[in-house]
Amino acid sequence: MIINTGQRTDIPAFYPEWLANRLKEGIVCVRNPFNPLQVSRYRLSPDTVDVIGFCSKNPAPFFKYMDLVKDYGQYWFVTITSYGRDIEPAVPDKHKILEDFKQLSKMVGVNSIGWRYDPIFVNERYTIAYHLKAFEQMASTLEGYTETVVISFIDLYEKVKRNFPEVRPVTREDMHFLGKEMVRIAANHGMVVKPCGEGQFLAKYGADCSGCMTISTYEKAIGQKLIVPNKKPARAECACYLTSDIGAYDSCGHLCKYCYANNEIEAVKRNLKLHDPQSHFLIGNYTVDDVIHDVVMKSYVDRQMDLFQMESMEI
Repeated sequence: MIINTGQRTDIPAFYPEWLANRLKEGIVCVRNPFNPLQVSRYRLSPDTVDVIGFCSKNPAPFFKYMDLVKDYGQYWFVTITSYGRDIEPAVPDKHKILEDFKQLSKMVGVNSIGWRYDPIFVNERYTIAYHLKAFEQMASTLEGYTETVVISFIDLYEKVKRNFPEVRPVTREDMHFLGKEMVRIAANHGMVVKPCGEGQFLAKYGADCSGCMTISTYEKAIGQKLIVPNKKPARAECACYLTSDIGAYDSCGHLCKYCYANNEIEAVKRNLKLHDPQSHFLIGNYTVDDVIHDVVMKSYVDRQMDLFQMESMEI
């Protein structure tokens, strides 16, 4: 099975102790965001959880707990953009995150870590030239520590438009130019650009448009073949395999203006106060009205492939 931690919040940055406790106890509960009384309860074990997917802007707070995930397959996406505190108010200094990325890469290996430079928007301060200069500098710093960089252009969800009303969509012309140049820069530093939910238009410049958090991504990270249940994508243009996320919306303290996972700052503040590192839930705890579903957990690893590989090695 695959467990994700980063579609709804940044657990390594803000809730590392909680995640450590969940791994130690082997139990985590998640409320359905559309029906909060419906609870999925997962039992965490390396025997059934093949990969834990992480997505963070600040992975360092979890570093002291890395021994707890050493027996799990892992894939980490670390988002490092060129925006300042006007856009990402609580994200740490980017130079530190770049160094933390390199440290994390040494821990998990280049096949288990990718860099995200997204979402991209353009305005008077964050011009095309600004983005390309920053992207070049970051790619140079991360050369040899990852082979993947994910880019995407900002999507104007209703939450984004409400929290960031001055933002504008990137023009098609600018998308093509930025994408083409980023593919070139990334290639010069040993990386492949994987656009996130952008369709196929950057493929002609050399981008890998097959998806960013795909089954093949996980397979390469763990060195094993996975046979997974069929699942509809979150949106038509997304090829990623995103399922079983243990986070909660309105709980990320980075407060980025472009965030799709936070509805409003006041909701984030309320939820942060409700967090208990000892709880099975990221936010809050059990209630008397909860309807709990114990999720059937099983490994997706293709054991026949393992046997075949072993026999091939014996020959």
